[in-house]
Amino acid sequence: MADNVRRVAVISLGGTIAMTAHTDGGATPTLSADDLVAAVPGLAETGIHVEVHDFRRLPGASLAFSDLLELAVEIDALTVDGVVVTQGTDTIEETSYLLDLVTTGNMPIVVTGAMRTASMAGADGPANVLASIRAAASTEARGTGCLVVFGEEIHAARWVRKTHSTSPTAFTSYPGPIGYVAEDRVRILARPDTAPTIVPQSAKAPAIRTTVFTVGIGDDGTLLQALGDHVDGLVVAAFGAGHVPMACVDALTDLAKRMPVILSTRTGAGPVLQQTYGFPGSESDLLARGLVSGSTLDPVKARILLHLLMMSGADKDQIVQIFSTLS
Repeated sequence: MADNVRRVAVISLGGTIAMTAHTDGGATPTLSADDLVAAVPGLAETGIHVEVHDFRRLPGASLAFSDLLELAVEIDALTVDGVVVTQGTDTIEETSYLLDLVTTGNMPIVVTGAMRTASMAGADGPANVLASIRAAASTEARGTGCLVVFGEEIHAARWVRKTHSTSPTAFTSYPGPIGYVAEDRVRILARPDTAPTIVPQSAKAPAIRTTVFTVGIGDDGTLLQALGDHVDGLVVAAFGAGHVPMACVDALTDLAKRMPVILSTRTGAGPVLQQTYGFPGSESDLLARGLVSGSTLDPVKARILLHLLMMSGADKDQIVQIFSTLS
């Protein structure tokens, strides 16, 4: 192989992109990584050498932290110019941000998938795989952290969200894509800040349970109190800029004394404020009671960061310090 040939590893985890329909109408993951790559028109013309790895054949909703941490180890051991991970779209937000936090090095790691199965008209998997391989092979994408490529748009793992249940353009981000693929060229327009690198302890470490609690109108704190006996860490998806009903304040105060409680916004974009509002249940009130600001991380990403930090053995002061570095 010539020295100037770019090498990309494609790792399949399953998901819609690897699914075909059965006679009963239900789709399940059946395609291998080889099958996915073989279905990509124009791949041979790129001149990129692709090696394939079948890692899992699971729906995205069934992936676990253990699967993704094993994946990260495999990725770090590869000697290639870039990596493409194909998986179910249900958890691309989680996978991409977790890989952003635990992998090392500057090579592009791209996560992609499909909203339509290979059996459907207009299947989007092949186009997404081709664009992702181009991004993973490019020198332009080096040092940008983990990426999500969908519909020729390149999103930073930190900001990307799935915002539609069926649309091929389901993946969006605020403040927007950091680049795109056009006319076979990868164009990077912005570079996100470097994510902290976290090293979780071995699988023998005690199991950690974290979850997201989304506040709603009329919540009185009863469910929060019940959660306290079953989790080790909590993310609160609060109203607006970090607000909860007054009736929840006592429960959250108690929980923040027992475990790390991250305050995030359920809006999907924008920061948790620090000192704009002062009523009971406002952001300044909750932060004064020991909750930790999730800054601009959405609740899903805040939980990934919290969970990994707790797996690494971080105490509350260390968790506060890491979250405080987020812009």
